[in-house]
Amino acid sequence: MKHTFELTGFEDIRKRLADCANTASGKRAAAELAPYRKESELRRSLRETTQARLCLEELGTPPVPLMENLEDIIDRAVRGEMLSAEEAEAVGSFLAAVNRMKSYLEKGKAKQISLAFHCDNLTACGELADEISAAIRGGKVDDYASGALRDIRRDLELKTQEIRDRTERLLRSYKSFLTDAYVVTRNGRICLPVRKDCRGKLPGNVVDTSSTGATLFIEPSSVAGIREDLEILRVEEESEVHRILYLLSDHIALEEKALKENIRILGRLDFAFAKGKLSIDLQAVEPAINTENDLCLSGARHPMLPPDTCVPLDLTLTDGTRGMIITGPNTGGKTVAIRTAALFCLMAGAGLHVPCESASIPMRNRVYCDIGDGQDIADNLSTFSAHIRNVLSILENATAESLVVLDEPGSGTDPAEGMGIAIAILEQLRSCGCLFLATTHYPEAGEYTARCPGLVNARMAFDRESLKPLYRLETGKTGESCALYIAKRLGLPRKMLENAALAAYGSITPQLARELGLAMNRAGNAPGTQAYSDADPAEINNFTAKRAPRIEKLEKPAKSTRARYSFQRGDSVVVYPDKKIGIVVRPEDDRGIVLVQIQKEKYRINRKRLKLKVKAEELYPEDYDFSILFDTVENRKARHKMSKGWQKDLTISVEDY
Repeated sequence: MKHTFELTGFEDIRKRLADCANTASGKRAAAELAPYRKESELRRSLRETTQARLCLEELGTPPVPLMENLEDIIDRAVRGEMLSAEEAEAVGSFLAAVNRMKSYLEKGKAKQISLAFHCDNLTACGELADEISAAIRGGKVDDYASGALRDIRRDLELKTQEIRDRTERLLRSYKSFLTDAYVVTRNGRICLPVRKDCRGKLPGNVVDTSSTGATLFIEPSSVAGIREDLEILRVEEESEVHRILYLLSDHIALEEKALKENIRILGRLDFAFAKGKLSIDLQAVEPAINTENDLCLSGARHPMLPPDTCVPLDLTLTDGTRGMIITGPNTGGKTVAIRTAALFCLMAGAGLHVPCESASIPMRNRVYCDIGDGQDIADNLSTFSAHIRNVLSILENATAESLVVLDEPGSGTDPAEGMGIAIAILEQLRSCGCLFLATTHYPEAGEYTARCPGLVNARMAFDRESLKPLYRLETGKTGESCALYIAKRLGLPRKMLENAALAAYGSITPQLARELGLAMNRAGNAPGTQAYSDADPAEINNFTAKRAPRIEKLEKPAKSTRARYSFQRGDSVVVYPDKKIGIVVRPEDDRGIVLVQIQKEKYRINRKRLKLKVKAEELYPEDYDFSILFDTVENRKARHKMSKGWQKDLTISVEDY
């Protein structure tokens, strides 16, 4: 179905639907959307779309969370891993979003919107939410997550301040021994920059030296003891933080079932709201679904066309009508009409609203399309071959529950044979009982439709005065391509119009002559029956060629008057590009191919790759036996025996070279 999805524009609809979703599961459901096979599932999906749109219109945008990596976080907690503070906070944010969604849906319940009753299946997990909220803040474990952690962090702050105060006092006391009047940190320790020659003036441990060695970074002894206390407190802090996070992770693991059910429900709601958003964006309506093969579209607009220029389409196939053949001029909207019908069947069948005033759409097991030229350079297929291959596949698979859409069947080949193929295709579709729409330029197809029960003709209206298609489908009528009329309005000379009309119809009726503005001769006959003996030649053939720039050709070099050498048997030649030496076995044939022997192997080589090295007459006597060079020993012996008379059972193997 992927081919059909792309041709009709359903693939673009799925992408727009995915853009309307917030969650990964909602986007995945949109990307995998396809028509339903069960009527109950389809009707439930359509109701869901309608209810979602009603929620959006009545209650505004729903608070759907992103839920990124949430299931992975829960699974890690279930495996006994310790979650980070950020991950625990993500679970807390999700539960807060669940509460917001419950409040949103409660408002919908009050308005009796059925989709809103999903709020009853959402679990708030209030105790877990409160624990996370009390313990985590800003992606970190809060000071007040536990009394022990609060005391440890208070002691850490006091010790840090004590180190800072003591260092500041030392900085002022030992100012004359320092290279700079500031405190530095080296290897996690607070140090003073002491001159090397004053090493013994400040009690403490040398932690580092400057790149020049002139400065020593010394941790004062009075600070070292406090730093050790500080490190112990930090270990205690880390242990308490881990304890709190493990408790939260364990609680999250205990709520696995409720959390994952919330994720599933919110993902489903997100997908439903995405369908509702798309319905609003497309100004769509819920279609009526039937299983009686009735297709009725009123004011249908293809969603890929600009709404301000798109002409609404009205199309009806009811009362046992199974096929419609649409005729009309080029660019008249025939292809858009059948593409719109196919797209609406796919959208409605997938539970989406369709952009129109009203619609009744039949359920289809498959939708098949052959639209466009289908030419494939890689497969070396012509337009006609690609069409036939695709149509054969459609005919093999189409059933009475299918919709088939064909654009110009039988096109791309001889018009007479193409017309016959088109009618044969239409007859096969009629026989299989499927619902089908087809466009054509063949008038014979319209005649075939008129005499076949269950089929109906239609045409796209065309304004002959403005030369513009009206994009209005008129059922029960056949259209003309209007090619000659359009060509005449666009300036095709009269003589060319006459020639075209004669080639197309064999003769020109007075009515056609009037439509095309062709002059009648004195006898009152239409052109084509007698010559334009009395017409002004300038009026008959008023086609004036315009000047165009000319190409500038290179001067061709003069041909050599020297005769081309013909290679002879026994000539020694150089074979390019390998520059191997060979001997001519047989002169060139009419294609310029010379048989050359190279190291006892014979090859057919184009004469353009050969260059004469030594002529045969310079290498061998006039009566030289070349079989010595080119024949096998066995053949030479056999020839010698045969020269003496007939020899029984003696054969000569002659190579076909």
